[in-house]
Amino acid sequence: MNNELASEIKAALQALRTTDNLAESGRALFDSLGYSSDITLDTTGSVEGFFAAVKQPSDAPQTKAEQEFRQAAKAIHVLFQLTSKEIAASATGQQGLAFDAAPAEFATQDISSFVFMAVELNEASCSRTRYASFTREVNKRLRMPVVLLFKTATGNVTLSFVHRRVHKRDSGRDVLGRVSLLREIDTASPHRAHLEILQELTLAQRLSWMGSNGKPQDFHGLLDAWLATLDIQELNKKFYREMFGWFERAVREAKFPKGKRQPTAEQHIIRLITRLLFIWFIKEKGLVAEDLFNEHKVKELLRDYSRESGDSYYRAVLQNLFFATLNTEIPKRNFSSVSNRTHRDFSLYRYKAEMAQPDALRALFNQSPFINGGLFDCLDSFEGEQRGGYRIDYFTDNKHQRHDYSIPNRLFFADDGLVPLLQRYKFTVEENTPIEQEVALDPELLGKVFENLLATQNPETQESARNESGSFYTPRPVVDYMVDQSILALFCQAVIPDDGAAEYWDERLRYLLD
Repeated sequence: MNNELASEIKAALQALRTTDNLAESGRALFDSLGYSSDITLDTTGSVEGFFAAVKQPSDAPQTKAEQEFRQAAKAIHVLFQLTSKEIAASATGQQGLAFDAAPAEFATQDISSFVFMAVELNEASCSRTRYASFTREVNKRLRMPVVLLFKTATGNVTLSFVHRRVHKRDSGRDVLGRVSLLREIDTASPHRAHLEILQELTLAQRLSWMGSNGKPQDFHGLLDAWLATLDIQELNKKFYREMFGWFERAVREAKFPKGKRQPTAEQHIIRLITRLLFIWFIKEKGLVAEDLFNEHKVKELLRDYSRESGDSYYRAVLQNLFFATLNTEIPKRNFSSVSNRTHRDFSLYRYKAEMAQPDALRALFNQSPFINGGLFDCLDSFEGEQRGGYRIDYFTDNKHQRHDYSIPNRLFFADDGLVPLLQRYKFTVEENTPIEQEVALDPELLGKVFENLLATQNPETQESARNESGSFYTPRPVVDYMVDQSILALFCQAVIPDDGAAEYWDERLRYLLD
């Protein structure tokens, strides 16, 4: 991350939060990203004025989406228009050559240009679906793509962009496709992931991408560059590459008991990653305390904590969170008495001797609900190993039974540790769809990471590792295609046109689903 640029973007976001002049502060934010132009429209900022300026045919009634937008929007401003001329001038570093002596006029018919706009909302927050609806409502009234900046009543901002493509039946029209969102950036304290994506979207970075990928430095090249940055699949791949690097390091550095019934080191680490990824998603809903992943706080909670030489974090914090918290009803949560009476009760907190503030730690645990699922089941048996039982998670106060089980603290909190890795990304609990997506990691990631890591268990053939377990994960685009084709087949058979024009009916149904 470029710290100087990050500071400049932070300052622009803070100004958006504190000023009432949305048009001026909106231009300042885009200017910090390298986007500016003298081509603009003088507008009052009123919502009614905008709809009057881009009026639809007189016989077109207000849609429900338009009515919702009118109610939600307090003001809307046209900030500026960016054409290929300005983009090319920026590429040469001679922006001044891009403008004539007289100010350029706003070109309402210039399809090969971007319009940057800002919308002030009456609402404190909006769902992803509403942002997508509002984005389409503005875009469908203009012939060129619009980059929208939404500001909520609480001062947070959302950047929205819609992918447009040529209509399959009418080349003179285009279709509004997937809407991509950088949703509700906290302008007071922006998430690192949001800052990194904003830096990726800067004109300088996008021009560099165009050069590296052989794209023209004009409107079309910039459009491709924006879509590449907002591509969720690329974000997932980037995350997985980093996660896989940590996975390989953890397999080498962690210690696990060996035996006939014991899982491999890879299986132990895959299970750990899966559990923590799930926790990271529910943490977005405020269901897990942030302090449990704050190393400064952890130092206060644990006795003799050491990042480099210790391994107490996994036991005293994570295992207690997994088994005695998320897998245990709140009234039943308590500490083990470290006796034979409670030794096999995996719903009780353990490792109290390693805690400096057990009550404070327990209070943090109690912020989490009971998760009724198998992911956090302790895999140890109730019978002892001497009686034919087995240990897999080694959730026990008996040091002699876990002397070969150790996951160092540094694997979690070093600069290249798992917690900093997860903190660099924005997670969302809403699953992205083909028509709207938040530029963040969504729950689909769980299946992708699990499937790909599972494939590493068989060094000879990755495919057989998945086949043997039956663990296949179908990508969302494939699922969407299968669903569309199934609905199409159903309608074609169930609703037959009176005139028997089956081919025309099939064509119209495809148009409808498109």
